[in-house]
Amino acid sequence: MDVLISAMLPIALVALVGFGVGRSFELDMQTLARVNIYALLPALVLTSLAETTLALGSAIAIVATFLLNTALLYLLAVGLGRRLEFSPDEQKSLIATTLFANVGNMGLPFILFALGDAGLERAVVYLVGSSVMIASVFPIVLKGAGVRAGVTFTLRLPVFWAALTGIGLQAVGEAFPVPVERGVTILGQGAIPLALLTLGIQLAHTQFVFGRYELLGAGIRLLISPLLAYSLGTGLGLQGLDRQVVVLQAAMPVAVNSLIWVTELGGDRTRVARTIVLSTFLSLFTLPVVLWLSSR
Repeated sequence: MDVLISAMLPIALVALVGFGVGRSFELDMQTLARVNIYALLPALVLTSLAETTLALGSAIAIVATFLLNTALLYLLAVGLGRRLEFSPDEQKSLIATTLFANVGNMGLPFILFALGDAGLERAVVYLVGSSVMIASVFPIVLKGAGVRAGVTFTLRLPVFWAALTGIGLQAVGEAFPVPVERGVTILGQGAIPLALLTLGIQLAHTQFVFGRYELLGAGIRLLISPLLAYSLGTGLGLQGLDRQVVVLQAAMPVAVNSLIWVTELGGDRTRVARTIVLSTFLSLFTLPVVLWLSSR
């Protein structure tokens, strides 16, 4: 119980502050998201990968599990969308909410508080795989932009180059000069607080109205995804902390940034926003259960 409280309470408190700020002031969500995506998150990824003690084999298995899980979830979302005769926009939105988990804004702090720095290292590897896949595949899947557009978009993401730099430094056993390292570390330490504040601000501006669509999206994200991840991770030989982190990241609610992607690439923004709110609220109850079960 102490682990659950230590993992959930800090997240809830910071998000609650963001909720209050969002209720009190008009803030530009896109600006906050860009500060995190283009400045703070790359710094966190860089320092985490450069200093990681995670074995290469474990990192590859974590990313492989994520990719297989994502592929199965995509097929499930497409199949359900057709079976339930969703409109094209509704189908795009279901794909977005199914694939785009909140592995950064919520996943990183939850795993850090629950599993410590060793868990965070693995969560960052999962995040990097997710970021690269989402940036390269989403434009192709949702907009039909083509492979070239997806690759071009990925190459413009600082988190991609931060990941390569961190992996390179780790491989050659080198490090930045101390003043540079301290500066990058300070930047990275701001990623999680800003992410949680952004989450709270987003919740302050979203109406709590739910129906069959939102329940379906939240159920896939919070229940089916971690079950698939557990099975796939076990099949690929993941054990202990490696498998636990993969399952927890797979159990995260719908990412706030999925709304930005749907706005850019097409989809039902209202349904996506509602699914974000519902899945985030329900995750306060499902994540402690998944954490407990994954540690058994």
